[in-house]
Amino acid sequence: MKSIKEIDIENKRVLIRADLNVPIDDEGNVTDPNRIKQFLPTLKEVLDRSGKAIVMSHLGRPDGKSDPRYSLKPVAKAMEELLGKPVKLAPDCIGQEVEALVNEMGNGDVILLENLRFHKGEKENDAEFSSMLAKLGDVYINDAFATAHRAHTSIVGVAKHFSEKGCGLLLEKEIKYCSETLENPARPFCVILGGAKVKTKLKALINISTKADKIIIGGAMANTFLASQGIQMGKSLVERDYFGEAIKLIADLARRECTLYLPVDVVVGPNISEKGVGRPVPVQEIPADCMALDIGPATSILYKEAIQTCETIIWNGPMGMFEHEDYAAGTTDMIETLAQCHGMTVIGGGDTDAAIHKMQLAHKFDYISTGGGAFLALLEGKPLPGIEALQ
Repeated sequence: MKSIKEIDIENKRVLIRADLNVPIDDEGNVTDPNRIKQFLPTLKEVLDRSGKAIVMSHLGRPDGKSDPRYSLKPVAKAMEELLGKPVKLAPDCIGQEVEALVNEMGNGDVILLENLRFHKGEKENDAEFSSMLAKLGDVYINDAFATAHRAHTSIVGVAKHFSEKGCGLLLEKEIKYCSETLENPARPFCVILGGAKVKTKLKALINISTKADKIIIGGAMANTFLASQGIQMGKSLVERDYFGEAIKLIADLARRECTLYLPVDVVVGPNISEKGVGRPVPVQEIPADCMALDIGPATSILYKEAIQTCETIIWNGPMGMFEHEDYAAGTTDMIETLAQCHGMTVIGGGDTDAAIHKMQLAHKFDYISTGGGAFLALLEGKPLPGIEALQ
């Protein structure tokens, strides 16, 4: 797989797949420009080397039809402000009018194509749609790690039309940190998984269990592991269909001498909407009318002690319902623990990333991935279609 640094882009139209799927408020303002900032080094690389940048991205889920609520107009405005030069928004991502705009570009110009998902062909990896997109470039660059696990047109189909293609600086950096950390970690190697469901992370757990020295589980995922061992979880979210897999994984980890850490206490509440009622209890004493919504303070101390001796730590998924003040402490405690850790820390997942940036501690981590699903796919050991298309 070539890097953009190895490809001649001078005086060429460089079609770049970026991930600019950023949050936008009701007034049409980008509220978190982090993904745009992460993309800027690749964009500047093209402009500094006298290329013409044609940038494409999706935004939200407009279901294959044009919808002004999902226009990339606010993104173009934010890009222009961050880049310090004009960014023209095309009226569409394909068609004669777009082709004419691209053909009029000079070296160092930037055009942002309108939302790819305004066309059904994007998600369907449609051959005709990929051919129309490919008309816009001489070189194809993928810099969208966060969507590299999806076999969509702009990620897979369009790449087949180019002999000159490669990865952008962000994608190159993501693969370096995420893949190399998994393949050759300094030990002890600890993996922390949180979030809501075992279902979405079971494959990652099974794959990573063969490599990790310690596995820490938090969030509602932990409920299923606790319940599978006979602990009464009250009204907590529990995936009973996965009890068998949970018990098998616990046994497999014991045989491999990989230590599994589960909560010893949790913060409970009657539901997620009432405020000021969260309280910690031992996992053996969860009331029948309550839900476990965060790891408890004793668990935070246990996890901190487990992490302190580790040389490599990967974290994906919050420890509880961190959006609610009553149930945020487990996640914020984990962030503070990892921020002070001497080992290499690699973070993946949108919720985890959001919590770290909210605490303004991003600079304390070795690497924070822009990809949630793609990061999880790497943990599962899956090939990424977006990477394979560049090889």
